[in-house]
Amino acid sequence: MANGSVRVRFCPSPTGNPHVGLVRTALFNWAYARHNGGTMVFRIEDTDAARDSEESYNQLLDSLRWLGLDWDEGPEVGGPHGPYRQSQRMDIYKDVAGKLIDGGYAYPCYCTALELEARRDAARAAGRPSGYDGKCRTLTAEQKAAYDAEGRESIVRFKMPDEPITFTDLVRGELTFTPENVPDYGIVRANGAPLYTLVNPVDDALMEITHVLRGEDLLSSTPRQIALYKALIELGIAKEVPSFGHLPYVMGEGNKKLSKRDPQASLNLYRERGFLPEGLLNYLSLLGWSFSADQDIFTIPEMVAKFDLADVNANPARFDLKKAEAINADHIRMLDVKTFTEACEPWLKAPHANWAPEDFDRAAWEAIAPYAQTRLTVLSDITANVDFLFLKEPVEDEASWTKAMKGDPVALLTTAREKLQTADWSSAESLKEAVLAAGESHGLKLGKAQAPVRVAVTGRTVGLPLFESLEILGKEKTLARIDAALAKLTA
Repeated sequence: MANGSVRVRFCPSPTGNPHVGLVRTALFNWAYARHNGGTMVFRIEDTDAARDSEESYNQLLDSLRWLGLDWDEGPEVGGPHGPYRQSQRMDIYKDVAGKLIDGGYAYPCYCTALELEARRDAARAAGRPSGYDGKCRTLTAEQKAAYDAEGRESIVRFKMPDEPITFTDLVRGELTFTPENVPDYGIVRANGAPLYTLVNPVDDALMEITHVLRGEDLLSSTPRQIALYKALIELGIAKEVPSFGHLPYVMGEGNKKLSKRDPQASLNLYRERGFLPEGLLNYLSLLGWSFSADQDIFTIPEMVAKFDLADVNANPARFDLKKAEAINADHIRMLDVKTFTEACEPWLKAPHANWAPEDFDRAAWEAIAPYAQTRLTVLSDITANVDFLFLKEPVEDEASWTKAMKGDPVALLTTAREKLQTADWSSAESLKEAVLAAGESHGLKLGKAQAPVRVAVTGRTVGLPLFESLEILGKEKTLARIDAALAKLTA
């Protein structure tokens, strides 16, 4: 297909918090459009007034902006096929439904729920498919009038063709659905409200969507939509049937599809923990797609340059939080120091920071940042890693204290203090040599010797490089904390 002719769409419903599976779908559509020089259409499917919310709508827009997944047509951008919220397009759906009925492609169905269920039960008992049996397909005008006179309500059903529907899925290859497995289906409720089965393909047709890339859970609806497209083409409403590609399930714990109820499904969770958009998108792109056999870390521009639906795997993809974190850590290390420093800023302020704003020392933060950058998995880790610089006293952690203060910590800390007193505080190497010498005088290697010093000064047994940390904290604060530890040990 020529560059510029690809038109894809991302069309979520504004219900609840954005889901990582939804983001993966948005990413693949966006990458496909950008790779082909095409158009990304963002459309809001908000016809379910009971479940849709303006808060969720705003979250969707904010989330896509945070991720950097921009759109060429849609809310707040506009475009030639608006409006881009289905709740504002009801007259369009009513008009199309009327044309489908007038053209013989759809018909009113008066069957009640009880009648439908009874006939389904009978079909199942006889070993036949239990879908709609077409009872109202051939009603005469007199029969319809009689039902209307009874006060029966009717829905609108689309009339499926009586032959198999075959199409080539861009991910799964050629697929065929037989008529008995795709019965006539509802497109308008009894109250006149259009159903997803109508509004989704109508919007795709009017917005001239060329490629529909969506989740595997919607595969069963595809033959119905293809039949509807063909009717819309014959009515002069659609130009062509789009190509379909159904993306693999994202699986959670226990080989189950990752659902909105799974804690690790919420996009907000990753944003609040301090995932980088680039890191999260890198990981999500690997849920069903492969950059190459031997490379998992790449930039988003690199992904766009290589993105091909031929590399999308039809098999379910398992969400692995540890791998997501590891990939995010790599992206943190890929930042230049200035960008990293700025990205951490939210986690150095309330409500994340447990120090007073006036105790924050920007020079100390900028000095420690390069060492912190190599240690973080997510940006929110920064708070606990650097709090010793800004707190008046180190964090009290009795488990760390007990672990580090073994043997004769008083003697070791006393000697270490003496050595540090005369060390060169402009050199982390000099501070290391001081603690090393203190350890040797007590028959200890550096690892054992530095543990009590680290806990006395930072409150923790693990953290950023110790001697660089001491240099940045400064001589006065370091020695004061060692004195406080000695006082606690000898109390």
